Amino acid sequence: MHHKVTSGSVSFYTIPTDSPEADGTFSWTSTSMVLVQLECGAVHALGYTYADHSTAVLASRLLNEIVVGSDAFSHGATLQRLLAAIRNLGETGIAMMAVSAIDNALWDLRARIVSVPLVSLLGQVRTSIPVYGSGGFTTYSDKQLTRQLGGWAEQGFSMVKMKIGSQPERDPERVITARQAIGANCKLFVDANGAYTVTQAVELAHCFAQQSVSWFEEPVSSDNLVGLDQIRRRAPLGMDIAAGEYGYTAWYFRRMLDAQAVTILQADCTRCGGISGFLDAASLCWAYNIPLSSHCGPSMHLHVCCAVPRAIHMEFFHDHARIERMFFDGFCEPREGQMTPDLSRPGMGLELKTQDAEKFRVSL
Repeated sequence: MHHKVTSGSVSFYTIPTDSPEADGTFSWTSTSMVLVQLECGAVHALGYTYADHSTAVLASRLLNEIVVGSDAFSHGATLQRLLAAIRNLGETGIAMMAVSAIDNALWDLRARIVSVPLVSLLGQVRTSIPVYGSGGFTTYSDKQLTRQLGGWAEQGFSMVKMKIGSQPERDPERVITARQAIGANCKLFVDANGAYTVTQAVELAHCFAQQSVSWFEEPVSSDNLVGLDQIRRRAPLGMDIAAGEYGYTAWYFRRMLDAQAVTILQADCTRCGGISGFLDAASLCWAYNIPLSSHCGPSMHLHVCCAVPRAIHMEFFHDHARIERMFFDGFCEPREGQMTPDLSRPGMGLELKTQDAEKFRVSL
């Protein structure tokens, strides 16, 4: 039976942050979402990525040229056509984020056509998945840092992550502040967004270990696989080295794993070719016997992370959780630090709150 994608649209939204934010190598005052909506007769679906205006323009063109009129269940063929269409644009960055948003919507659509939750279509492995509260921006005062991270710990989160790297000399002190805010029983993660040198990172890793930091993300640029491996070999016992959020293709993830650059791989289905690309990363993690953690966009990762064996937790990123809560009916609030897919709703279970989102919409 043919299930034709009858129509599709792309919307672009820019949402100001609730206060200025920065990490070790970048600062921002707003976050943008590219939202893809698809229809197959009376069935509607959505997918998204967090990317800029140019991504929305490209997604719209790809949608109209390739996706509308295609069979929703020939998803694999459609994805190959999308990948072929971006060959000369460069298969990473903006182009792959446009493909990712479309791929995510196609997965949602297929699940909705057969009226099952996406996790059931994918094949459920677990009923829920732990999340870690993620924020602690380098622009935050010690008071803001304490309030945010301490708040997550009080809500039952067993892990929280903070940004470091803007002022390396202040980082040991900020990490102490964070540890005091969350107490002894909550795990503390740090993310430098590639701000350090190898030597700095190794020295600070041993310093952070005194506060029981158990995850060090992107201590150096994730393109520096040799440097990541050098840090991994010299990191304190019990401290994971993580990276992978800038992976756009399966080949990127394979290179990272071959280089033994990380002890936990991160992947982001709003960047890596959608849920299809995330499944590639998950297969590599299965083959290399290495844990997988999703980067940002908690609502977009919930179903797929409950369907892949090596997934250990998801990032509950402050900005994205805030936006997804505002934009979607069906947002799954964490309970005791876990997110659980709602099996009573088809697809990803998300419905756009059109009126609430409208005030943030920017025309293409």
